[in-house]
Amino acid sequence: MTRVFGDPIEVATAADGRPRGFVWRGHEYTVRRVLEHWVTTRDWWHERDLADMEPGEREYWRVEASPGRETGVYELRHDAVTGVWTLARMWD
Repeated sequence: MTRVFGDPIEVATAADGRPRGFVWRGHEYTVRRVLEHWVTTRDWWHERDLADMEPGEREYWRVEASPGRETGVYELRHDAVTGVWTLARMWD
């Protein structure tokens, strides 16, 4: 089962930009493995104020991560323009 969130997260990255870990809702998660990585262009047609919109990319990382012993699959999104990381979805 997948759940969609859109919650902001803090992400620690390696020198090559890969996420090493993240903090979500006060819990620290360690990235165990990167499963997928892709880049899309920003959905400019969904933006409310096009005058303030800058073109940019969103980078997605699907990772196996855990706050302890239980491992889950998480999709992290990084907005290249704003620098904001978001937990996009999670699989149970």
